[in-house]
Amino acid sequence: MSKMSVNLAGVTLKNPVMTASGTFGSGAEYSEFVDLNNLGAVVTKGVANVPWPGNPTPRVAETTGGMLNAIGLQNPGIDVFCERDIPFLKKFDTKIIVNVCGKTTEDYCEVVERLGNEPVDMLEINVSCPNVKEGGIAFGQNPKALEAITREVKKYARQPVIMKLSPNVTDITEMARAAEAGGADVVSLINTITGMKIDINRRTFALANKTGGMSGPAVKPVAVRMVYQVANAVKIPIIGMGGIASAEDALEFIMAGATAVSVGTANFINPYTTQEVVDGMAAFLERQKVEEINELIGCVK
Repeated sequence: MSKMSVNLAGVTLKNPVMTASGTFGSGAEYSEFVDLNNLGAVVTKGVANVPWPGNPTPRVAETTGGMLNAIGLQNPGIDVFCERDIPFLKKFDTKIIVNVCGKTTEDYCEVVERLGNEPVDMLEINVSCPNVKEGGIAFGQNPKALEAITREVKKYARQPVIMKLSPNVTDITEMARAAEAGGADVVSLINTITGMKIDINRRTFALANKTGGMSGPAVKPVAVRMVYQVANAVKIPIIGMGGIASAEDALEFIMAGATAVSVGTANFINPYTTQEVVDGMAAFLERQKVEEINELIGCVK
C-alpha cells in the first residue's frame, strides 16, 4: 500500500482516506463494518472541554441529494473521551485525529493542552462553532478571528494543527490564508453549508434549530471548487471533503489539490463507504499505471 501513502505535516498516513468528524463517532460505532486498520486516519466527533448536550430535537432532516443536521456538537467532553475513546482507537493501526470544538478561545486551548499528553496524531479545530464572546458569529467567518484562534491554539498544541474551514464565507481563500498566517499546519474543507427546510404540512421548520448544516452529494461541486481555490492560495496541505461517496469522488478532490480526503454523510447510507473508497482508489492507480497517489495531487491546474 506504499503507493497510497501520503504525508500531512510530517504525519504519514498509509492512504489518504479518513472519516469526516461527526459521521463516524469515535470509530467504535463503525468498527464492526470497517476494519479501522485499513483507514488512513479516524477523525473523531467534536470534543469540548465539558460535556455538551447538543440542540433540541428534531435535529436531522433529509434533503434532495443530502441531509441537514443541527446536532449542536453533542459530546461527552474531554474526560470521557480520553478515558474511553483514545484507548479504543489505540488498538488499531491507524492515525487518530481529534476534532476540537469550543465556545471561546479558552475552551479550545484547554482541550488542545489536555490532548498534548495523549497518544493522538493530529488535532482538527472546528472553527464553525459560534464565538460566544463575539455575538455568536463563527470563528471561521472572520479572517482576523480565525488567524487569532489559530495562533493561540498553536501555542498549546503538541500535535500538528488542522483548521477546518467553513464554506459559509464570501471568499474561502481569504480564510485559508488567515489560517496559514496563524500557523496552521493543514486546512480541511469544507464543513457544512447552512441550509433550511420547512415542513409544509406542520407549517414549521423541519429542524428545531430552524437552520442546519447541509452535507451529502449535493455539496460536492462546491467543495471541489473551494479545495481547488485554496490549493492555489496556500502552501500547506489540504484535506478535502464534501459529498464523497465513491473513489471517483475522492479522486476529484485529490486532483483539485487535496492531499487527503474525508468521507462523511455517505457513512450513514453505506457504512462500508470508507473501505470501498480505499479499494477503488488503489484500483484506479493500477488501471491508470500511476506509481503513487502523490502524482495525482493537484494535477489539474
